Amino acid sequence: MQAVSRRLGHQNLNPCRSISSLKSLYPLHDYHYGAHHPRFASNIATKGIGHLVRKGTGGRSSVSGIISAVFGATGFLGRYLVQRLAKMGSQVLVPFRGSEDSHRHLKLMGDLGQIVPMKYNPRDENSIKAVMAKANVVINLIGREYETRNYSFEEVNHFMAEKLAVIAKEHGGIMRFVQVSCLGASPSSPSRMLKAKAAAEEAILRELPEPKKTVDQALPEIENIVAGIPGVILATIMRPAGMIGTEDRILNTWAHFVKNYGFVPLIGDGSTKIQPVYVVDVASAIIAALKDDGTSMGKVYELGGPDVFSVHQLAEIMFDTIREWPHYVKVPFPIAKGIAMPREIFLNKVPFPLPTPTIFNLDQINALTQDTVVSPNALTFNDLGIVPHKLKGYPIEFLIQYRKGGPNYGSTVSEKVSPDAYP
Repeated sequence: MQAVSRRLGHQNLNPCRSISSLKSLYPLHDYHYGAHHPRFASNIATKGIGHLVRKGTGGRSSVSGIISAVFGATGFLGRYLVQRLAKMGSQVLVPFRGSEDSHRHLKLMGDLGQIVPMKYNPRDENSIKAVMAKANVVINLIGREYETRNYSFEEVNHFMAEKLAVIAKEHGGIMRFVQVSCLGASPSSPSRMLKAKAAAEEAILRELPEPKKTVDQALPEIENIVAGIPGVILATIMRPAGMIGTEDRILNTWAHFVKNYGFVPLIGDGSTKIQPVYVVDVASAIIAALKDDGTSMGKVYELGGPDVFSVHQLAEIMFDTIREWPHYVKVPFPIAKGIAMPREIFLNKVPFPLPTPTIFNLDQINALTQDTVVSPNALTFNDLGIVPHKLKGYPIEFLIQYRKGGPNYGSTVSEKVSPDAYP
């Protein structure tokens, strides 16, 4: 009996023919793990990925089938969009150009391996292609409201977006392209940033054209795209208004200025109309566009909040939340432009970077000379099935950190707003 067991043991230790044949096809070397070894070689594809595969119930540990390359994911809107994508089981490719600290807050938003940081150079097409190689959705959040010595308005807001559209068109497997622009983008705008955003929209719709005149004519192309067959990609343009949230650059800037100087400078007389929107609603609108049956493809959406405020009224809400007595200094447009002009003059003439403009940003001052509200006939949140939040209560509760007596100083805005005021 022992002899039989010994013979069986020796037979188990000897490699069988099937394993030997596998080794001949896929050689394994326990002593070598170099980067050029086949096991660790790059398998980046250059074309499409085929059908979307969905598994699970749609939660964090599911597989939504979306592999999204989110350019500009380390910015304000990016963190909320990545969280929504990861929450539904999508894999998110996060291209970044700074240090590893710039994206570390995003890695915890999805399951292990679902948030993939990828270092890239926005001026290098090969690095952009490497990011897009495995993706089937491209979302462009790249934008900047001020110029630097290295990047102009036109390069950041226009040429980079056009380059992404061209590469996505050549890819062959990109099924959705979402461009996040700005409300008020127009070739006739006094703001250079809004002019660049309008030029980017025109370039993207030229590369990824609008659908045909009738839905019946465009339906075959959309079905081919959804089925994974390379065809005409139809871009979706999102135009959000000024976004409000925990890391925003509107209410935070004002509150910080108040804590340092005791007042808020109102550019002009504070009567310019704006329609601020909660940043979470903008992220939800992008997700809704990705999850629809293709009806949002080739369309432009203007995303504004439910209420229109003047700049003065929005500042009043900020003062009420931080429990400070309102103090304003009205700065006429010519004087405000004169304060902001030296930075623009010396930007490329000094051998060192200049401070980042906050309230006295020349381009934003030019933008404030016109009202920025949603157009009457534009597609809005309602067309995406979303009810935007009112900017009272939770969306601005982050301002309690600026209260001089601590977060519990006075009563919160939520206690003053009736539940009927919420959507």
